[in-house]
Amino acid sequence: MASAAESGASLYAVAPKIYPRRTRGPFATLRWVMVAITQGVYYGTPWLRWHGRQAVLFDITARRFHLFGLTFWPQDFILLTGLLVCCALALFLFTALAGRLWCGYACPQTVYTSLFLWLERRWEGDSPARRRLDAAPWTFGKSVRKVGKHLSWGALALWTGFTFVGYFTPVRQLLPTLLAGSAGSWEVFWVLFYGAATYGNAGWMREQVCLYLCPYARFQGVMMDADTLTVTYDAGRGEPRGGRGRQVDAGKAGLGACLDCSLCVQVCPTGIDIRQGLQIGCLNCGLCADACNVVMDRQGYARGLIRYVSERCLTGGAIRAGEAIRAGRAGRSRRPSPRVLAYALLLALASTSLVTAVVERPGVRLDVMRDRAVLSRDTPEGQVENVYRLQVLNLQETAHAFVVEAAGIPGIHLGRGSQAVQVPGLASVEVAIDVDVDPAVLRGRRTPITLAVRASDDRQVQAVSRTQFLTR
Repeated sequence: MASAAESGASLYAVAPKIYPRRTRGPFATLRWVMVAITQGVYYGTPWLRWHGRQAVLFDITARRFHLFGLTFWPQDFILLTGLLVCCALALFLFTALAGRLWCGYACPQTVYTSLFLWLERRWEGDSPARRRLDAAPWTFGKSVRKVGKHLSWGALALWTGFTFVGYFTPVRQLLPTLLAGSAGSWEVFWVLFYGAATYGNAGWMREQVCLYLCPYARFQGVMMDADTLTVTYDAGRGEPRGGRGRQVDAGKAGLGACLDCSLCVQVCPTGIDIRQGLQIGCLNCGLCADACNVVMDRQGYARGLIRYVSERCLTGGAIRAGEAIRAGRAGRSRRPSPRVLAYALLLALASTSLVTAVVERPGVRLDVMRDRAVLSRDTPEGQVENVYRLQVLNLQETAHAFVVEAAGIPGIHLGRGSQAVQVPGLASVEVAIDVDVDPAVLRGRRTPITLAVRASDDRQVQAVSRTQFLTR
């Protein structure tokens, strides 16, 4: 057998460029609503103010993460883990309910591809016009359109990168420093890097990211079952497909409802044919359903040849072939599947635990470290003394004076460092304290004790830490 190289055949096929056609309908409108919501939040949030500072700021240099009225520290990393768990469970739940809703409506790749495609249409026209323009020889008019498109893409990509960095550097300071050329090197790097990634992914790679790079497309099938809503072509009603005039009786002609117009393929962002069944490239965006419903309306047929429907409803007769189904109305079993119930229960538990952990966070955190230079020492008063270093972290925005207290051994008292510790808001202070104990009450080389700090103006703001009192 001759090899591919010897026969002249290519080992791979170059993916043809996809020119998605514009369509209108409830799902197309919903996609643009989600674009407006997600990008309104993304681009607008860094400019919000809260008590004289940026409302959302991940200040890595100061190790503080501001989220409106909440401030998180590196010690709160477990809360980030909880948030990621909640996001994963929500993704699983929505996938079990209605397939790749995230991909079709809220994924950044989908959102920015829609924005870049909108700019492309402004410069080059809809699908047929873009095909003709790409096939035409280079002229001055074609160059203007191409350059204008890429300049608008670049501007949007750079603004996206600038906004991303604005979550880590105060955005009101970042803009003038970038314009003046005095911004830090890492800030310039990440603006350009994130902008270049947006430009490449949304402007050039587009559906290739969804088809070949996104891992979610590979494992989303294991989270779906026969009750999951997916965008599906009703082959029982549509086949055999074929073109015909409006006056032709499809039943007498032995034809199904599908006119084989291929509009469902032309509007698909990934270029798949939904009539071939569920595929890895389907984003569940519903644009093919919008296009098909327009054709059904013109032909005088009932809508819903392509619609959101579960496999059980489609194959089990829960929805009869030819029944009029309003666009966007889902057909699914009335009883949720055990998979959906399990995901919903886990999400509720994880979300409740996360909210409870955030609400019940203490206003102060105390870390106790022993002085390693001397384990213990005898004082002139005949006491045994241990030295501890206390790091008092004030998690509130108001300053507090914290009183240090010790307990656990009869007669325990504080020497040096027993005065009130002044800690500004959202700051930490380290202080050394001496703890003295009468050796007569000690019953071993190690005795557990507790050290506590309490705000003098608010007894509810307190923290307790356990440690060991050592003797020779």
